[in-house]
Amino acid sequence: MMPEKRSHDHLIDCQQALDRLAQIAQSQSTRPHSYPHPITEREEILINLYSYCRLSMTPQEFYGKWQVKQADIGKICCRSTHAVNRWLAQGARYKSPSSDSLYHLALMDFLLENFEEIPKELLNRLCSKVE
Repeated sequence: MMPEKRSHDHLIDCQQALDRLAQIAQSQSTRPHSYPHPITEREEILINLYSYCRLSMTPQEFYGKWQVKQADIGKICCRSTHAVNRWLAQGARYKSPSSDSLYHLALMDFLLENFEEIPKELLNRLCSKVE
């Protein structure tokens, strides 16, 4: 089931979830290193936050904010330049981007805005190949 659009109540719920995560972090010493990791209250909260707090940015918003080429937007979304051109087109040529593409653009916007604040170790994990 897809999450519903954000509401004011949902934003309050997100804040309550973040507050609870902070409490859990203070009370936990270390996490187990065995795999698979058990799903605890912490993980359930994180899964719910991820499921309902979707990042989303349209190609028009991204293109208006960053001086990129359509080919760059295509790379970010793993789509062709032709697909990006259709997202930016008017009228009959217009095609709506997938929610996956909107997510990729929002995540890239987040990385561009916050790159210097992200610890190098996390960037290495984000950008490394999964083996």
